Amino acid sequence: MNDDATLLSAWASGDRAAGAQLIERHYDPVVRFFRNKATDHADDLVQRTLLTLAERASTFQGQGSVRAFVFGIARNVLYEHIRGRVRDGRNEPDFHSSALADIAPGVATQAAQRAEQQLLLEALRHVPVESQVLLELYYWEELSVGELAEVMDVPEGTIKSRLHRARGQLREAVEQVPATPEASRSAISLLDLHAEARGDTAGA
Repeated sequence: MNDDATLLSAWASGDRAAGAQLIERHYDPVVRFFRNKATDHADDLVQRTLLTLAERASTFQGQGSVRAFVFGIARNVLYEHIRGRVRDGRNEPDFHSSALADIAPGVATQAAQRAEQQLLLEALRHVPVESQVLLELYYWEELSVGELAEVMDVPEGTIKSRLHRARGQLREAVEQVPATPEASRSAISLLDLHAEARGDTAGA
């Protein structure tokens, strides 16, 4: 089986079969990325991401992972979508300090089956967008710190400090979302389980 970089290179050279195989590998994670942040527009944003990936395939230098390359494109597509939704001619959204619930209330987070998952997803809408993206890619999509550094275009040390801050923001948001104390404790325990599964203490 060809690795991602080989497939992307072949796609850039016109091999459509390689492109189809690469898309198949990354399609579901990209869908999850958008459905957790822009449910009503997810399909369109997924298609825009894949189109951009095809257009930029030849620009991949092979210095990082293709997965980080894909999510970097998805992040840019998401931010452009949000800017288009909230642009008022005066202010641009600050993704480092503003949450989806504040800057684009209509950009919804997908509902979850279990109560604690639903509470976590709702709480994610109340942390800054950049923190939400970081947490979801790290704990749910399991990108490494190095891959996140590629996605965010910052040093690995910056990612580690942002993870620490973002996880604290999420814990605070869980406590502020209307829910029973038991549900809040369960949601925080679920977050801790995600961190434990990664063998991570960056957000503790």
